[in-house]
Amino acid sequence: MAEYLAAEKKQEIFAKYGKSNTDTGSAESQIALFSYRIAHLTEHLKNNKKDFGTQRSLLRLVGKRRRLLDYLKAKDIERYREIVKALNLRK
Repeated sequence: MAEYLAAEKKQEIFAKYGKSNTDTGSAESQIALFSYRIAHLTEHLKNNKKDFGTQRSLLRLVGKRRRLLDYLKAKDIERYREIVKALNLRK
């Protein structure tokens, strides 16, 4: 099985949503990375309904992304709105 999150894909995500492709720490790039991983795990769980380890990982990722979004909302509402719009998140 090929690695679903290769280094090139990470750099692409960081370049698109962060300040540069080495910007791994900004809230936007982290949220984008979590969103990519959440989408991947969601697809996996559609085919493997009884994979509870993955299900737990997915819930932890969703929680992490939620906390980062809450932080960003409190710190800088404009950056929050931009990332939510760019990633097509519900809120």
